[in-house]
Amino acid sequence: MTIGVGGSTQEEALGRLRNMLDGVEPIVQDEYLDRIDKAQRRMRQLGLDAVFLSAGANLEYFTGVRWSPSERMVGAILPADGALEYLAPAFEEGTIRDFMVVDGAVNGWQEHESPYRLLLDCLQRMGIQPNTSLRPCIGLCPSLPFFMFDGLRLLDPGYAFTDASVVTSYCRQRKSSAEIALMQRAKDMTLEVHKAAASILREGISTTEVVRFIELAHRAVGAPGSTFCIVLFGEASAFPHGVKYPQTLKRRDMVLIDTGCRVHSYLSDITRSYVFGEPSEHQRALWTFEKDAQLAAFAAARLGARCEEVDEAARGALEACGLGPDYQLPGLPHRTGHGIGLEIHESPYLVRGDQTPIDVGMCFSNEPMICVPGEFGIRLEDHFYMSESGPRWFTEPSHSIDDPFGLNNG
Repeated sequence: MTIGVGGSTQEEALGRLRNMLDGVEPIVQDEYLDRIDKAQRRMRQLGLDAVFLSAGANLEYFTGVRWSPSERMVGAILPADGALEYLAPAFEEGTIRDFMVVDGAVNGWQEHESPYRLLLDCLQRMGIQPNTSLRPCIGLCPSLPFFMFDGLRLLDPGYAFTDASVVTSYCRQRKSSAEIALMQRAKDMTLEVHKAAASILREGISTTEVVRFIELAHRAVGAPGSTFCIVLFGEASAFPHGVKYPQTLKRRDMVLIDTGCRVHSYLSDITRSYVFGEPSEHQRALWTFEKDAQLAAFAAARLGARCEEVDEAARGALEACGLGPDYQLPGLPHRTGHGIGLEIHESPYLVRGDQTPIDVGMCFSNEPMICVPGEFGIRLEDHFYMSESGPRWFTEPSHSIDDPFGLNNG
């Protein structure tokens, strides 16, 4: 039997978990102000006069305001020089002020009024005015819905609109030590949840029951719950993001569990794959190929290397084992990894065509999954961050197919 898999009741497993949030602090105001300063310097370098930060991760990153996007325009106007200001429905002003970490004037629009006209009026009041010889360049948040962009464009304001990701993504890709510490704690918590989930597996348990347990386990370690949870058994594990039907566990099934949580808005995302019972030689061989591909990707993550080189390394390791090539199955059907932070998937990406140079502070998933249609899939997903001396694991990769959590490694 695989070490650490099975043998506990849900009550026993939950009883071993402890709240892990002691000593964890959210991002402080000074760091938000540093982010704004960095963004404004970047804007001046690139010739952007202002950036509109739309509700969602970009607004939260620069201001601390956590606001879910909707059909109502909410955001912040960040000029290249000067103070940031907010834009929101007038009836939400009190809530905006309650959430904000960075102070700023709140410009409110009534329900019958145009927020797009208000945004343009604010820009002009801030001194960013078009004239016959100048079209100021305004960066729009890449998550801004098209209908909002269209509302601005149709007013023909005399501004040149561009993608603000040259500023927002540039800043967000390079995590601070405080951001890395929050992600480290979130990942530590989810790894303990993985161990607990493995321990409750028994023949006949359903995937839905495991999902419910993982939600409780994340709460037991201090998270609000699971931000997402994928549990797959047997043939279903060959589908990277799951199937619509539940499964029940059988002997020699491959188990794939992919889940995460949030700590002060920063995310974890860890996948473990192992066998319930005794692995077959075929399962054992492909599990080893998967681990080798993950290690090849890690080794290729050098400062200054292009993101796509990491994907090439993982794919090359699998092709050397007779898998693929490219996205063909059996093999790796998707990119090797993604950035992570306030969003579960954010730039840059470890994928062919992403030529972003790897820099200090960047954080990535490393998950070159193997899919064998009709049989099983194996995904080992851990994350790493780039230090001054190269890549560092957030969590120790899975130890072996017989002892996935390294419980017998001491």
